[in-house]
Amino acid sequence: MSAFLQIGQLNKVYHSQREPLYALKDVSLDIEEGEFVSIVGPSGCGKSTLLKCVAGLEPISSGHLALQGDPIVGPPANMGVVFQRDLLLDWRTILDNVLIAAEFHDLDRADFEERARSVLNLFGLGAFAHRYPWELSGGMRQRASICRALLVDPQLLLMDEPFGALDALTRAYLQQELHRIWQAEGITMILVTHDVEEAIYLGDRVVVMEPRPGRIRRILPVPLAHPRDRAALGFARVKDDVLQEFTGRLADLAEAPIKRDAAAQYTDRLPPKCGPLACANSCCRRPPRS
Repeated sequence: MSAFLQIGQLNKVYHSQREPLYALKDVSLDIEEGEFVSIVGPSGCGKSTLLKCVAGLEPISSGHLALQGDPIVGPPANMGVVFQRDLLLDWRTILDNVLIAAEFHDLDRADFEERARSVLNLFGLGAFAHRYPWELSGGMRQRASICRALLVDPQLLLMDEPFGALDALTRAYLQQELHRIWQAEGITMILVTHDVEEAIYLGDRVVVMEPRPGRIRRILPVPLAHPRDRAALGFARVKDDVLQEFTGRLADLAEAPIKRDAAAQYTDRLPPKCGPLACANSCCRRPPRS
């Protein structure tokens, strides 16, 4: 039986006049239905690009990408996406912002209004349905954006740093809320984050990616029961394993040869023992004024 989401030998290449740039290279990952997968990695490793490909917002260059056996060639109807910015429209009420998801899929707004109110109540925003985004705090706005993604009852929820701009207390609260929704609804979730603790707290597995080119370095299971205690010894051990992958990759990058750039080529054309800045040798001295 095939996995709920299949990613096989996926490549995403940006072509330029000089040489192809691999944002993603040979990425393979199978995700089962109802699983929560966290993706971490340094900036530039292709985490967000991978999420956009899965969301159908970026075409892949080659490889296999399928949801429930169907190739992903555009945004699937049974998928929700949450970005780092809430992207709410300031001239629409919170309820109207949530109902945008129904409009996007050409669904009857009236059929989803009760569902929208139910989801807002689930996240403690029922009393703010007729308020405007500029009247709400950052955490409340982000909760509203999650409600919008959940409106059409998605089977897959993609999140790209959804809590990255929030303070620590609000972030911890929304992590708990997201975990509660995941357990109650059984939605398959993929979270891209820079926060290793967040990845471990929420994920069944943590996918560690590396840059140049963007690819999967290692996939680590999180064998911890829910609810998880960040102060527990087992949590610390998993965190050490994930951080070790980061440390190893940084060491690899430090030892890797650096491509010659224009400045280095210019330096090679200077006389021996000279650099781009003037030196004390006669070759770099200006002749005295007459």
